[in-house]
Amino acid sequence: MKTEDVRTYLLSLQDRIIDTMQSEDGSPFVRDAWTRPSGGRLEGDGVSRLVEDGPLLERGGCNFSHVKGPQLPPSATQHRPELAGAPFEALGVSLVFHPRNPYVPTVHMNVRMLAAHPPGRESVTWFGGGMDLTPYYGFEEDAGHFHTTCRDALAPFGDDKYPRFKQWCDDYFYLKHRQEARGIGGIFYDDFAEGGFDTGFGMMRSVGDAFLAAYLPIVQRRRALPYGERERDFQAYRRGRYVEFNLVWDRGTLFGLQSGGRTESILMSMPPVVKWRYDWQPEPDSPEARLYTDFLPPRAWV
Repeated sequence: MKTEDVRTYLLSLQDRIIDTMQSEDGSPFVRDAWTRPSGGRLEGDGVSRLVEDGPLLERGGCNFSHVKGPQLPPSATQHRPELAGAPFEALGVSLVFHPRNPYVPTVHMNVRMLAAHPPGRESVTWFGGGMDLTPYYGFEEDAGHFHTTCRDALAPFGDDKYPRFKQWCDDYFYLKHRQEARGIGGIFYDDFAEGGFDTGFGMMRSVGDAFLAAYLPIVQRRRALPYGERERDFQAYRRGRYVEFNLVWDRGTLFGLQSGGRTESILMSMPPVVKWRYDWQPEPDSPEARLYTDFLPPRAWV
């Protein structure tokens, strides 16, 4: 019954987020329900919701999945080697929204539960998730709002959670090969089992429920700001960093691909228009340079 409670919550969360973003965008999200029959590497079901070429979202996706497999992939056991090879069950909601206007930041959110069922031993359940913001043009007001909402979502679970999970986010969403942050962070946690199932599930709900409050006011403040080819060009360049992180470092992407997940759903996080340049640097003292000097280096936002 505990897994069913998590499933019911996650499907409700997906519906609430999609209903709100459809209203903001004015374009319907495609609904793609899928199933994986038993007998393969994975069995289970899910619902992918996607919009492309909307007035607000150039590309946006919000996935629900609930799968079971005979063996945990390496990406899920790197911190729990004693569970290597155990059958598993995983369910979660994951989203990435890539807005059209470069002044509206890209956002990612994920909440998930994973359970391992080692033969002859008690099952082990843990939770993970978080949300992070990737602006192209930074605004102090937006960064402060996003982090304040994240802090408040974690406050009922202990004063240590926000600083701990903010640091985890700063460390995780970092392109080591570039020595550069992906964005301004937020909160991130994984392999969380402190306080048992009820605490983990409660924190997962609090983080999921905080997403719209964290992101929507930023969207509404920035979506009508005028922009030109310069801003779109820089947005496409910075989106390249997003692609690099997701394909090289992201554990969720690796988990999905290693476990035989649905490739279209896993890679729906990719932005639609991306550019790379050789050894490019922004003009000194430009708005683009300010992203690197004032926003990407980790700092206290609240």
